Amino acid sequence: MSGLHLYDYVVFLIYFLIVSSYGFWIYYKKKSASNDSKDYFLAEGSLTWWAIGASLIASNISAEQMIGMSGSGFKLGLAISAYEWMAAATLIIVAIFFMPVYLKNKIFTMPQFLSQRYNEKVAMIMAVFWLMLYIVVNLMSILYLGALAVSGISGLDITMCILALAVFAIFITLGGMKVIGYTDVIQVFFLILGGLVATYLALNLISDNQGITKGFAMLTDGASEHFHLIFDKDNENYMDLPGLSVLIGGMWIANLSYWGCNQYITQRALGASLPVARAGLLFAAFLKMLMPVIVVIPGIAVYYIVKEDLGGISGENLLTASGVQDPNKAYPALLGLLPVGLKGLSFAALTAAIVASLAGKANSIATIFTLDIYQKAFNRGASERNLVNVGKIVVVVSMLLAVVLSLIVGDALMGEGKQGFQYIQEYTGFVSPGIFAMFILGFFWKKTTSNAALFATIGGFVFSVVLKFLPGWMDLSPLYSIGWAVANASGVYEIPFMDRMVIVFALCILGMYLISIYENKKGVVTKGLEIDAKMFKVSTSFAVGSLIIFALIVALYSAFW
Repeated sequence: MSGLHLYDYVVFLIYFLIVSSYGFWIYYKKKSASNDSKDYFLAEGSLTWWAIGASLIASNISAEQMIGMSGSGFKLGLAISAYEWMAAATLIIVAIFFMPVYLKNKIFTMPQFLSQRYNEKVAMIMAVFWLMLYIVVNLMSILYLGALAVSGISGLDITMCILALAVFAIFITLGGMKVIGYTDVIQVFFLILGGLVATYLALNLISDNQGITKGFAMLTDGASEHFHLIFDKDNENYMDLPGLSVLIGGMWIANLSYWGCNQYITQRALGASLPVARAGLLFAAFLKMLMPVIVVIPGIAVYYIVKEDLGGISGENLLTASGVQDPNKAYPALLGLLPVGLKGLSFAALTAAIVASLAGKANSIATIFTLDIYQKAFNRGASERNLVNVGKIVVVVSMLLAVVLSLIVGDALMGEGKQGFQYIQEYTGFVSPGIFAMFILGFFWKKTTSNAALFATIGGFVFSVVLKFLPGWMDLSPLYSIGWAVANASGVYEIPFMDRMVIVFALCILGMYLISIYENKKGVVTKGLEIDAKMFKVSTSFAVGSLIIFALIVALYSAFW
């Protein structure tokens, strides 16, 4: 890869000016509300359905997808698309069952839900948990993987790329949720356009300029081993995607926790009316169905190009300094083949994805800290202006922490051939089962007690850690026959993290049930939410759109099982 040409930088500069100018326009257009905390953090009532849907995707599809998931496509194949297609189904479930509960009960943050449903202790513990998770795992990984990609394409020093991305993201985030939401519409446009260009280039290269249809046919034929959605337990990648768990197991826990119990995601819809929020989530679901074309197919294409030695990309393009093949370099290697101008456009698209995700994550961190920690624990009488100013300070501080972490541990955790996307999924999975158990019982079982929720919060994390290190204490090979343990690279049998989530979730539900029943008998009073069966009715248009999504998923799994 020869880096960027002057014209590429011009294209990128135009993109930067468009996004910045639009952001300034949105900010000053609504400046009268800029000192209102709910408007700043949530853009209450002002985001349209298309802005909500676009912002959801722009915040979700970042370096971990564009770089990490493409890298997983290179190594695992189409199976990694399960995260995207199952997410589309999850978004519909969240729109039908979760969003009405949040909006009916005027819930604006996830810790607020925990405080309103359980108590302040549970809410405060989870607020701290979320802040640590968002900064140490999500914000840091997005920044590091993003900088790795930008450095690989541009030839710039990775430290400079980390700093530049952080500054750009701070610039967008300080405008508040409204600026993030509407600038994300532009970011998604660049993201999809740039991703489609990369996919077109790859398939056309494979077909020797005979068209993308022939290129895709050659790809599915020449890399047929990369076009299976469900792995059997003898597959070397079973540890990452353990068979049917992607359809009926841990994938649901990961997705429902991420899309339904995650401030970073639900924040986009919490300030809207229910019809608008549902329409936005449905729009995001349709965009999710498209994502594998943009982020997975290019990774598989690079695998085929390297395998067949077609030229332009060789195995050497993917090697780290120590000679290890790094899947995270697959997407940057492909973008390096783009002609001048188009490379700048794809560079802008990649940067758009990274910055949008960083901005959304930083805004969520600021929201949780300001409204659920600072206001409740340090300054209950804080003015609206004071809350907004604290939020802005938190944005800067959290980004600086992510920069430091990226420089210190980024390479150790996600470099040297490691799959960055899988790193994020596994370590988020340490808290996802407990969080989801706490939310789902809190929604739909009024007898759930605060101590039961506390058990899920702390116990879920402890169970996850124990199961992670269990192979060091006992032989798990007997579980191989049922697919719940496979040998890792060292020959030690361990439980795939997706199956660990199922086990931890079951333990959390059981523990919460027993604790709640015991405390109910002792007369402990619980605080149920306001729920009405009518809340879950959907419009005809939403129902039709949902059926189309589910039909597409069934068709895809039938075709590529």
